[in-house]
Amino acid sequence: MAIRVKHKSTNEKTDYILYNGRSPPFPYTTRPNSSKHIQISESLQKNKRISPEIMGEQIPATKSVGGRGKSKSKSVSRSSKAGLQFPVGRIARFLKKGRYAQRVGSGSPVYLSAVLEYLAAEVLELAGNAARDNKKNRIVPRHIQLAVRNDEELSKLLGNVTIANGGVLPNIHQNLLPKKAGGRDKEIGSASQEF
Repeated sequence: MAIRVKHKSTNEKTDYILYNGRSPPFPYTTRPNSSKHIQISESLQKNKRISPEIMGEQIPATKSVGGRGKSKSKSVSRSSKAGLQFPVGRIARFLKKGRYAQRVGSGSPVYLSAVLEYLAAEVLELAGNAARDNKKNRIVPRHIQLAVRNDEELSKLLGNVTIANGGVLPNIHQNLLPKKAGGRDKEIGSASQEF
């Protein structure tokens, strides 16, 4: 059985004879009994078309094989399409499973993901600043509590929320502080309570 092969470098056609795995079908095949060689010889024995993958040619991802149908391209997540870090698909699943409405629009999980990402970024930025002010490298619940309660809008939004291990804001009423001494301007109150 013979096969006609076109060389890539010289563009001339050459006949190669295949002896069922004993001689290499192509000049660049090193082992005669390689899986590529066996696949080619089996395809030729059954009079099948040899696929370009077996021949060693790479098919670009954009081309469609056979000329029919759409090209297979790599799937792109809805989060990356919207430029978000929060998962749009997962939030869409939660909206559908929660039965908040009979139907869920395609834009609603994207919008909700964007809102949640914005709120998370806002809280994390303020908590990171609070951690840096306390000379810490790690954000703990105390830093989140300080960040939320010191911000007017976030404090209003999370007014009824209790943050576990958050503590309270340092605050001492003015009437409870000791009064200043007569001639001195120095305050007697402890310095540890001042922020």
